[in-house]
Amino acid sequence: MYVILDIETTGGKYNEEGITEIAIHRFNGHEVVDKFISLINPEKEIQPFVVKLTGINNNMLRNAPKFHEVAKRIVEITQDAVLVAHNAQFDYRILRTEFKRLGYNFERETLCTVELSKKLIPDQESYSLGKLVRSLGIPVTDRHRANGDALATVKLFKLLLSKDVDKTIIKTVVRGATLGELSQRQLDIVDELPSETGVYYMHDRDGEIILLGKSSNIKKRVNQHFTGRGDKARKIQKETKSVTYERTGNELIALLKENEEIFRNKPKYNSHKKKRLFSYAVYKVITEEGYIALKAGKINDTDKKISTFSSIISAKNFLHKINAEFSLCDKINGLSEAKNNCGNYEDGKCFGACINKEQISEYNLRVEKAILKYSLENKNIVIIDKGRELGERSGILIKNGIYTGLGFFDLNHQINNIHILESVITPVKGNDNTNHIIETYLRKKRVLKIIELEE
Repeated sequence: MYVILDIETTGGKYNEEGITEIAIHRFNGHEVVDKFISLINPEKEIQPFVVKLTGINNNMLRNAPKFHEVAKRIVEITQDAVLVAHNAQFDYRILRTEFKRLGYNFERETLCTVELSKKLIPDQESYSLGKLVRSLGIPVTDRHRANGDALATVKLFKLLLSKDVDKTIIKTVVRGATLGELSQRQLDIVDELPSETGVYYMHDRDGEIILLGKSSNIKKRVNQHFTGRGDKARKIQKETKSVTYERTGNELIALLKENEEIFRNKPKYNSHKKKRLFSYAVYKVITEEGYIALKAGKINDTDKKISTFSSIISAKNFLHKINAEFSLCDKINGLSEAKNNCGNYEDGKCFGACINKEQISEYNLRVEKAILKYSLENKNIVIIDKGRELGERSGILIKNGIYTGLGFFDLNHQINNIHILESVITPVKGNDNTNHIIETYLRKKRVLKIIELEE
């Protein structure tokens, strides 16, 4: 659990500042579950430059509660949580100073979104909150007011969690929360999980990920791990001390994150050997007559792959599908062994390429249209689908036919602006396996839309 906060102060000498406004959002890694927002009477004058910056003046605070009146609420909402802020050292120092004046020792673990941003979003022009969120397309209102800045930090932190493919943040937090044995039963863990699509992470007592996976129902899948039989299942059950998760909003994002994070984290109970996810492909070859033929066969490094498949049956089923959709020839594409014309010619579904009757240019144009629709070859696109919550969208970036990353977006201009898009996207080095995952998914399921990017 995290508490994301922002504090406005009177300004003045070091450790003599007073709090004028505070906003705290209790965040479970997915959504805000509680919040506290209040003006504070600092019982001292506000520096003029601060009044100009924040718009908060002494008259506004005359009837506001004093810090000791809200201190209990602050302790309660931050209990058992990691304090997150942009320049966390400042906000944490201010809070500790105020509590020290009351004779209370306020201690919390902290995370700084400035430091996290430098690590996970490198090469930004500036890491000040205003300039950073603007460069990432994150909306911010009431800049230099506690709640406006806190809300922007919530959205920034969600982006940072998404970009943290090594799970450094989660593992650090889990490690601090599970120093001893968990007293609750494992099924109590399951009760806290959502019945949603995403990726789940099973941690040992040191916070290390020992197993991760994707599921369209996280709660059900983790429950299966806890009730499974066999040596491996019993080891997982014994060693798992906590389970975290990341909602993805759709299955394609979950598939890609699972593939990437198994490779990066190498959990002990996942199979993470380097291997191809496919054994067959549909290739593009040219016949002696000049027709483009699409042939299904085992993987080889000589012919040009159009799309990949896990079995020869699925490859041939794909050819049957596009032959029907684009009036292509079964004989040319290796699905018919007829000596003369293929059977589809007699039914009017083939225009005679099998007997050299159809013009080569016309036939090849339809083949290229089929390739364009079903292959990622040379494409520069963003695949848009559902996000993790209402009003959010996910985006998968393909550049020059290769998967290069994914991200989540609140605003349309984040998707259409390539510079903002590449800042928000979590970069990934795509390969044949990731392309296989994406193409297989797109052949079977619909997405909201696909946007072509201008080169």
